[in-house]
Amino acid sequence: MNPLIEINDLQIKRNERVALEVERLSIPRGETLTVVGPNGAGKSTLLQALANLIRPARGEIRFGGIPLCEWNDLDYRRKIAFVFQSPLLMDMTVEQNVALGLKFRGMAREQVHARAREWMSRLGIESLSKRRASQLSGGEAQRVSLARAFVLDPELLLLDEPFAALDPPTHASLLDELSSLLAEDHRTAIFVTHNLKEAARVGSRVAVIVGGKLKQVGTPRQVKSHPVDEDVAVFLKEMQD
Repeated sequence: MNPLIEINDLQIKRNERVALEVERLSIPRGETLTVVGPNGAGKSTLLQALANLIRPARGEIRFGGIPLCEWNDLDYRRKIAFVFQSPLLMDMTVEQNVALGLKFRGMAREQVHARAREWMSRLGIESLSKRRASQLSGGEAQRVSLARAFVLDPELLLLDEPFAALDPPTHASLLDELSSLLAEDHRTAIFVTHNLKEAARVGSRVAVIVGGKLKQVGTPRQVKSHPVDEDVAVFLKEMQD
C-alpha cells in the first residue's frame, strides 16, 4: 500500500531555533499514528508542518506522493481537518457549526443537512443541534469539533491533544468513541498526546518525540519494552511516576 504521508530529512525552525527534526517517517493510508512526548518536545510543530502551516527549513513532506510545496493551498486544505485542544466554535448553533465547512465548499443544502445530521448522530449530539455553542459543556463542544472535522471527509485528520482539558470520565468516553470511529472509517489520523496508555488505546503505532527530534516509531509495546535511547527511557519513566 502506498503511504499517504512520507517525511524525509525534515527540519523545522522557529525564530532561528530548531524546533523539530524528523529523519524519516512513513504513514500508510488508514493508519492512526499516535505521537507522544513531553511538553514542548515538538509534537504540535509536527502537526502544523503536516497542515502546511509551517514551511520546512530543510527536507520534504509528501502527501499522496506529491511534495507539499507543489500542492495548491486550497486543494490541500480540503484534504485535511484539524481538531485542537480548545474547541474553536462559531457563535451559532451546533448544526450550523458542523455544517459550516460544507457550506463553504458550496455543497447543496439538502446534502449539507444530511451530512451534518449523520455526524451529529454518530457523535451523540443530534439532540443539541439547535443549541448555541456558548451553551455547551466542554465535552459537548469537543464532540461538535469532531463532528465538524469528520463531516468534511478528510483524507488526513490531525488531532492535537483534543481531550486534554476534559474531566477524566468525559475524556475516557470520547477517547473510546474516537478510537471506534477511526477504526470503522479506516481514516488516516495523527493523534497527539503525552500519555502512552492513551496512545495505545487509539493507534497501532506510536511515534516518540523528545527534545525536538523524532526518536522512535513502533508499537506501544515495542517502545515501552525497548526504548531506543536514554531520552526515550527517561520520558517513559517520568510518565509512569
